[in-house]
Amino acid sequence: MQCFYTNVTYTYINMKKILVPFVALMMILLVGSCAGSKKVAYWQNADSINWAASRGLYDAKIMPKDMLTITVNTTDPAAAAPFNLSVGSTVGTSGQLTSGGGSLQGYLVDNEGYINFPVVGKVHVEGLTKNECQDEIAAKIKPYMAARENPIVTVRMASYRVTVTGEVNNPGVIPVNTEKMSVVEALAQAGDLTLYGKRDNVMLIREDANGQKSMHRLNLNDANLFSSPYYYMQQNDILYVEPNGVKAKSSGIGASTTIWFSLIGITTSVASLLVNILRN
Repeated sequence: MQCFYTNVTYTYINMKKILVPFVALMMILLVGSCAGSKKVAYWQNADSINWAASRGLYDAKIMPKDMLTITVNTTDPAAAAPFNLSVGSTVGTSGQLTSGGGSLQGYLVDNEGYINFPVVGKVHVEGLTKNECQDEIAAKIKPYMAARENPIVTVRMASYRVTVTGEVNNPGVIPVNTEKMSVVEALAQAGDLTLYGKRDNVMLIREDANGQKSMHRLNLNDANLFSSPYYYMQQNDILYVEPNGVKAKSSGIGASTTIWFSLIGITTSVASLLVNILRN
């Protein structure tokens, strides 16, 4: 009997030596996860920044390869007709040419930033906002009209697209049907970041009017993002969300490693149960 109790005590001491470090490790992991969760929240300094710096309405700039729809209106429809080209005929799915009222013809901005506008010829529009483009075209066509005519020009930019990829829930190409889309809206369209995405180091790749690419880092934890010149997306922008360290490390864990972790967990549970039995 004395030997039996001695063995039980010895086993209990050994199991205690195993379980104490295990519990300590679990506590460290728990504290680490709590610290890591602080990086998940967006705009953590929102209460302390100067929001006045973000004031101002964004106007998209026209770039090469943009498609514009331009209409001209005057009190005399006949005077405006030469400047409103329409697509009167289209080719149907059967291959036959069909005609109808048609829709307004689009104007593609060429690589040099020009459009070929009826009557007046080439007009440079690259770098102009929608309102600036309207004023420029109105000034160009006014000499061709009677003095009493005051042409009203309306310019609309066709939809463009941006790409969101990396650690988001729904990566892909996003069409932008409005004239502006913010980084926050683009990420929301992509289903928001996963828990493995780096919120303090989102990569924005942008192409300028000359085709030159540039890279910019955005910090979603910082509310100063709202006053950043890169808060609004531009045509063909790419947002890439990098994986954090947890995802990088877990990517190296294979199926066999997962099985070993499961076996260790089961073994630990059984050992804990035996210790409790032996103590009683």
